[in-house]
Amino acid sequence: MNSTIKEKLAVLPDQPGCYLMKDKHGTIIYVGKSKVLKNRVRSYFTGAHDGKTQRLVREIVNFEYIVTTSEIEALILEMNLIKKYDPKYNVLLKDDKTYPYLKVTGERHPRLIVTRNVKKDKGKYFGPYPNVIAARETKKLLDRLYPLRKCNTMPDRVCLYYHMHQCLGPCEYKVTKQTNDEIVQQITSFLNGGHKEIKKDLKQKMLDASEELDFERAKELRDQIEHIESVMEQQKMTMNDQVDRDIFGYSYDKGWMCVQVFFIRQGKLIERDVSLFPFFDDPEETFLSYIARFYLHQNHPYPKQVLVPVATNVDVLEGAIDTKVMIPMRGRKKELVELAMKNAKISLEEKFALIERDEERTIKAVESLGEKLHIETPHRIEAFDNSNIQGADPVSAMVVFTDGRADKKEYRKYKVRDVKGPDDYETMREVVRRRYQRVLKEDLPLPDLIVVDGGKGQMSAALDVLENELGIDVPLCGLAKDDKHKTSELLYGDPPSTVDLDRKSQEFYLVQRIQDEVHRFAISFHRQLRGKGAIQSELDEIPGVGQKRRRLLLRHFKSVTEIKEADIQSITKLGIPEPVANTILIHLNDNQDDPDEQEEPAEE
Repeated sequence: MNSTIKEKLAVLPDQPGCYLMKDKHGTIIYVGKSKVLKNRVRSYFTGAHDGKTQRLVREIVNFEYIVTTSEIEALILEMNLIKKYDPKYNVLLKDDKTYPYLKVTGERHPRLIVTRNVKKDKGKYFGPYPNVIAARETKKLLDRLYPLRKCNTMPDRVCLYYHMHQCLGPCEYKVTKQTNDEIVQQITSFLNGGHKEIKKDLKQKMLDASEELDFERAKELRDQIEHIESVMEQQKMTMNDQVDRDIFGYSYDKGWMCVQVFFIRQGKLIERDVSLFPFFDDPEETFLSYIARFYLHQNHPYPKQVLVPVATNVDVLEGAIDTKVMIPMRGRKKELVELAMKNAKISLEEKFALIERDEERTIKAVESLGEKLHIETPHRIEAFDNSNIQGADPVSAMVVFTDGRADKKEYRKYKVRDVKGPDDYETMREVVRRRYQRVLKEDLPLPDLIVVDGGKGQMSAALDVLENELGIDVPLCGLAKDDKHKTSELLYGDPPSTVDLDRKSQEFYLVQRIQDEVHRFAISFHRQLRGKGAIQSELDEIPGVGQKRRRLLLRHFKSVTEIKEADIQSITKLGIPEPVANTILIHLNDNQDDPDEQEEPAEE
């Protein structure tokens, strides 16, 4: 413990608030909250901890704290700080999936769509659904029953959906707001449990069609009834009421926590969410933070009720998430909370040993790699690779591994600007220069180790830029490949020499994964560029020009050159609005040199 931390610990207040732990670079690596800051923060630097907490504490060289007036304020502030800084030790919900929803859009002529992006807009959302297949099957059923608009942009004339009686054809015929509102209400009623009445009505229509000897119509109605039964009524568990609830349970052991969430919609269990993660705070407060982040960060729509186990601070949670939170004490609701708790315990017991072993193996590989190179443990590794075919479309890519795991949100890809022809050394110089000029300019954290794909030449080029141009002193190694394009050796030092790595060791597997991943990412970016024709990519970049307008322009003008030379009138005659036509001409004539991409995040 350094003197700065000792001095700050001595004056910590005994009030609620949040604390922010920092590493040697000044980067915030963990954010927590407590109802008594003095006790919680001191606990990190006293007593025994498990391995994961020890690693966190070893990295802490300073901390800050913010006092709040209540636990509710502390919880909300913690959520905002985590969202702002994305600390690496706050792993809750980073990898969790989002569930699909059905949405009736708030447009003049609404559409029914499947989406995972829940927004505060004029649309109506229904779900979540267990998976995208279930959501699409339900949408397919509703499309047959209710003729809302199907197309993304209004066409010039009616399409096949109109002739199939699945759209009212607002593109060609007048459809009133009242008609649309009635259809939306029918869909809402259907998804809120009214499908049973719909099915009853369809059965009567099917019988009527049979009596009238309209067997084709009767068969169509029968298929719709069967579809309703298969989509809407095959549920795992039911309750007597129709209330939407989320039911939370959790279990913890040895620094790991498992949280289970049951989604009850219309009285039926449609899905569960399972999350397993390490934690560093009080278990109950960690569980509280998990639920708050579940709604505040992932935008899950609030159900009517949230059910939680005994000992959960209901008042604080209700103040943060603004919905009804209950601790059921008897009956079916209590049984469901206990079932969620039981499932969490079972999941933790089943997966704990595997995950713990994998965690230890990965961390040990990073530590061993540092020992082999005689450097501090390289928690953050940045690796570079170049890709081109005989100099065509040269690109480079950078991947980041944090504590031995790929950190895809930190990936970067580059178009090479200045190098002409297949010059791998100069390409490496350019990209390393661009990356670390930006790091210095934006005061970003430097890596603990830089890896270049290649041998002594690539290493020399990268080191020259780092040391002689930028004045950066970061360990750098090279990864050479054999004639089968597989990782053969790790090079390090000045002059570079082979590092003795056992090919069956975890640290060798680590550098192999890094090399394979950066190569994969560079190749995928190169293929992406080669797959785009210059014409297509240039037009794709223009706001307001989608696939339909691009085809229209190219069909009429034949080439981008002719579009550049056209006037606004000749473009607007194609049905393109004047503001968009003006944007097209400005964009094409201001970008004749097709400037290369800047450093940009990976989209994977």
